[in-house]
Amino acid sequence: MIRSRLTSLFNRSVAVPLMLGAASLALATPAFADDPHATHMQHSHGAGEAAAIGEPGQDAQATRTVDVDMRDTMRFSPATLTVKRGDTVRFVVTNSGKVRHELTLGTSASLAEHAKMMQQMPGMTHTEANAVTVDPGQRKTLVWHFTQAGTVEFACLEPGHFEAGMRGVINVR
Repeated sequence: MIRSRLTSLFNRSVAVPLMLGAASLALATPAFADDPHATHMQHSHGAGEAAAIGEPGQDAQATRTVDVDMRDTMRFSPATLTVKRGDTVRFVVTNSGKVRHELTLGTSASLAEHAKMMQQMPGMTHTEANAVTVDPGQRKTLVWHFTQAGTVEFACLEPGHFEAGMRGVINVR
């Protein structure tokens, strides 16, 4: 009888914390949705930014191809481009360096904000239509349709790269 009471107390003393722990974990899972980068990755850019930078393009409709080289000197080549409003540009982005780089299109404000976020989350990669992440020695393609005149910026948002000056400008005429 004493043995069964001790076993019962022991089972409850172990089972309750295990159940509470499991419940806490289950309740904490939605908190990952509060991760600012996860939110950024899932949200669409606001109407103002989308209008300012254009929209994803179709490779078959590309009117121009631009080769962009990324280097460990924290520079793009070329760093300045001029395109026509209405152009669909195929960017062939090559990483000539030994560290991962990326090319992300955006406004000055959105790129600066995203660079701060990336400082807090090193190792993140992008799956957005306005960005490509390229490992050393690799090449990727980004196709973009420039819908209106103005300035579109691009940058590498790997931690420290934006701050080191790895940025460029596309003048849309």
